[in-house]
Amino acid sequence: MATQMSVLTVHTVRTLLADRRLLLITLLEPLPMLLVFGQALSGLARVPGFPRGVAYIDYLVPALMVTTALQSGLQSATRLTDDLRGGLVSRFRAMPLWLGSVLVAQSATGLVRGVLRLATLVGLAWAVFGYRCRGGPLALLLAVTVALAVAWALGWAFMALACWFRRAETLQAAAGLAMFPLMFASNAFLPVAALPPWLRVVAQVNPLTHGVAAVRALTLGRPALPAVAATFALALLVTAVAAPIAIRGVRRTA
Repeated sequence: MATQMSVLTVHTVRTLLADRRLLLITLLEPLPMLLVFGQALSGLARVPGFPRGVAYIDYLVPALMVTTALQSGLQSATRLTDDLRGGLVSRFRAMPLWLGSVLVAQSATGLVRGVLRLATLVGLAWAVFGYRCRGGPLALLLAVTVALAVAWALGWAFMALACWFRRAETLQAAAGLAMFPLMFASNAFLPVAALPPWLRVVAQVNPLTHGVAAVRALTLGRPALPAVAATFALALLVTAVAAPIAIRGVRRTA
């Protein structure tokens, strides 16, 4: 089983790196988000409850790290729908292959894609907007790990949806419907205290809120252990629920 997962992961990663045009677009996707959110929303740094002495770009980049990694998880699910509709997964039934290894390979490739996108995001923020990680290199590395953990967990949830919808268009529409409240009903762009009272309740139970809080505390050089522990625990919980559903789904649809 380990050999199956490693072979399929290497193959899927090679497929990702072989398409240079798609790879270039994937790497450049964080730039419009930096430009739009960094410039259009910079005035939010003056709202009540915003952390004092923190530039908005320093507040924004951790949120974009989590949402960028999350999009990588969604792209893994989209690739899975292509494999399901193209018959690749069905052909695997004729082989002594555990079909769950296909999902593991797609999920691992999503992590590779996420690392590349996050490196591009932080590099562009550093070069263009003067972003600096106050916590230092180790804190930045741990922040990337936390963002990837959130992406890994929700990526399994998206793959479970992919086995149900089996169409990339339907999956992306459903994911877009889910990601909009995940992003804006959270602390990604505003402090939770600045949200309307009813939206604060939603933000408190939003898994993205905990991920952004952990990454933001790490990059700002603030105490982050409780937020990091809560994020990893929540990621494990989501993975433990979504992964078996996705594996059963790919067996049923293959």
